[in-house]
Amino acid sequence: MTFRAYMRRAGKSVFRRIAVLLVFVVVLSGCDRGAPLFAVKAVAAGVPSLAPFFDESAGLGHDAGLRSRPAPGGLQQGDTPGLYGGTGEQRICDVARLKEFLTDPRNHRKAQAWATVLDITTAGIPDYLDRLTPVLLRTDTLVKNHDYKKGKSVPFDALLQAGIAVLVDPQGLPAVKCSCGNPLRPFEGDTGRISVRFEDGNQKWKGYDRDSVVAVQPAPRTLDRLALVDVDDPDRGISRPVGTTGDDDSAFDTRERRAVPDLAGTTFGRASRLLTDAGLAVAFDGGGLPPDGARVMASDPPAGTELRFGEYVTLSVADGTSGVATTPPDPSPATSQPTGDPSSDTSTPSPSTPSSSASPPSSSAPTSEPPTGDPPTSEPPTGDPPTSEPPVTDPPTSAPPTSRPPSSAPPPSSPAPTSTAPPTSEPPPETSAPPEVTSSPPPSDPVPSSAPVSSEPGTVEPTASATT
Repeated sequence: MTFRAYMRRAGKSVFRRIAVLLVFVVVLSGCDRGAPLFAVKAVAAGVPSLAPFFDESAGLGHDAGLRSRPAPGGLQQGDTPGLYGGTGEQRICDVARLKEFLTDPRNHRKAQAWATVLDITTAGIPDYLDRLTPVLLRTDTLVKNHDYKKGKSVPFDALLQAGIAVLVDPQGLPAVKCSCGNPLRPFEGDTGRISVRFEDGNQKWKGYDRDSVVAVQPAPRTLDRLALVDVDDPDRGISRPVGTTGDDDSAFDTRERRAVPDLAGTTFGRASRLLTDAGLAVAFDGGGLPPDGARVMASDPPAGTELRFGEYVTLSVADGTSGVATTPPDPSPATSQPTGDPSSDTSTPSPSTPSSSASPPSSSAPTSEPPTGDPPTSEPPTGDPPTSEPPVTDPPTSAPPTSRPPSSAPPPSSPAPTSTAPPTSEPPPETSAPPEVTSSPPPSDPVPSSAPVSSEPGTVEPTASATT
């Protein structure tokens, strides 16, 4: 009897310990999941704002009743074919009235708050509005919205329902919510970690799917026209010049089949442009789009497959660290996109920004000149004698063989700088160059975070893949 009671007490003790351990593991796993969820306010089509910049009863904009189309969630570039819709039946946004309202001296304080959000001056409002284009959202879209309260703009993250009319800028970014005039900026959070709140009359709409919401980042180039889909007749496409409201639209057939181009071996930036020019959309699984220099390994569906306008093509790419380094001195964060595609010979600049900015840091191909921080491989650093013998008797400034090895060492027969290690792990003469690059790769990289990659496409191992 005593033994049985002892075992019962021991069993309870073990159970308590296990329970505490499980709680501890759950807490740790929760901490490892990263940042907390982003609180996002749902904004349904046709529901008036509680604190608008513009009186919505005046009919500045007209939303449409649409159901969000199925789409791969995450980031989309502003030039994605079929991302936006249009209609020929009505003007969805009265840009002239918005301009008149914001330039009226009686609304100067409101105009100041409005212009500050969009990083322009009040004097620049008319020209800015002339560059915007009215469209309809076809997918539930994340933005940073702004109310007007007590003379100031108040930002908040919002999910705009498909069918809402917005004005987009020349890089395809939503800039103004038409019905209330509220200025919009890009959503800066993680699209996969949102908590949508349906309140203030914005009830959960039919077809809402958190996994299909998108956030828009600037197109890598300034656009001349937007390729829209007629929301009343999906078989009809609308080609709308940027900065126009529909008077100069031209139509095209969205049913016309478009062949997927051969993208294997190209960079992600070039593959995206080829697909966009063909009228097809890019899909990539991940929190952000890969760097423009990441090498494309395959596409799904494969090259030659014929699709309708705006259908998605999923790209599989190599790890961005093994692709072409487009910003050698200071690698950009995962959410930033390199501006230029080193494999493309296009003369159009490709501005690239994080989701919170649209100022292009550069538009030239960085592979055409060496990084500024490393000495040329053809001559030794200043102060060291040009000798081809190992630096065994050099001054103390010479680094031992264990110091930083060069990322792209010259052949053993070339004179090597005295601060470099002997070519014990000599990489190939060319590193990480895509097939279409005609200029030689940089002589050296600023301390790469991964091993050099062979110039042969077959040796690059894909470490990130896109899924629909």
